[in-house]
Amino acid sequence: MVNLTSERIESQEQDQKTIKCVVWDLDNTLWNGILLENDQISLHSHAISIITTLDSRGILQSIASKNERSLAMAKLREMGLDEYFLYPQINWNSKAASIKEIAQSLNISLDAIAFIDDGQFELEEVNFSLPEVLCIDAAKLDDVLDMPEMNPRFITEDSQLRRLMYINDIERQNAEKEFVGAQEEFLATLNMTLTISYAKEEDLQRAEELTVRTNQLNATGYTYSYSELNQFRLSNQHKLLIAGLDDKYGSYGKIGLALVECDEGVWTLKLLLMSCRVMSRGVGAVLLNYITSLAKDRNVRLLADFVSTERNRMMYITYKFAGFKEIEKRGDLVILENNLMRIQPPPNYMKVQVID
Repeated sequence: MVNLTSERIESQEQDQKTIKCVVWDLDNTLWNGILLENDQISLHSHAISIITTLDSRGILQSIASKNERSLAMAKLREMGLDEYFLYPQINWNSKAASIKEIAQSLNISLDAIAFIDDGQFELEEVNFSLPEVLCIDAAKLDDVLDMPEMNPRFITEDSQLRRLMYINDIERQNAEKEFVGAQEEFLATLNMTLTISYAKEEDLQRAEELTVRTNQLNATGYTYSYSELNQFRLSNQHKLLIAGLDDKYGSYGKIGLALVECDEGVWTLKLLLMSCRVMSRGVGAVLLNYITSLAKDRNVRLLADFVSTERNRMMYITYKFAGFKEIEKRGDLVILENNLMRIQPPPNYMKVQVID
């Protein structure tokens, strides 16, 4: 039997720091020399190995460089490296401003970013302005791949494809900017399919990764290991659901996870989380309404745990819009309940496929 209590609550801040994006300086960091002084610069001896290895581990990469953008991008294309860098900030702004722009564009928190630069002034400026960012002196570049923060516990299929998924996201965003009409009309053009299934053993590495990586859209801040998730998967008292999303641009991968504790007459949502990349797609509400319909069919009460963190206010709003109301508070733990009277169908712009 798996026992879940409020003592199991863990905040992401207590876990090992996880880097989701490495931001590179260019001159005398990624390459040797200063591009504006000599365009015959050479790459750092281990640059390609570091870039491709980080990419294979699912760690995104970008650039914050004071340089002429057209020249720098041309040089990166010449080197065959331009495709590895998302939302590169090559301009004359401060490095801190560039890093904030990258974090916003990727929709990740600043404490998930590492910044590599050879200039002490730049490193100190970022460290002062953005203390959450992990600053790395370019002199220690050869040590980067061995840093614990750069070594995720598992490398999943989703993590190996993460950069390509973000590139697909950029295509979606560009299409949305050009679209004339309401957001729901645009979403209807994406031909989205949400797949909901019970987690299988092969899903557990990604499930653990989701609990560790997801901060903003995690309703409790709970994190679980592979072995703990496997216990829930095998338990007759729990339902472990995982959700994936696809559209005409490609797959978003596995983007949602829900853990339901099933006692006699009462179900409790102990965990609900969504990848930040699907924040605007309404996936959380669809998964919640699916669980609500299951509870109604089984004629059980449906409760949900919520623990407020600095970042997960959106999940509380998701619960409220889905018809959950606060009924009890135990310290930081808020207990919500859905009366099962208002179960919303999936939005017209999304097809839902349930795999038993």
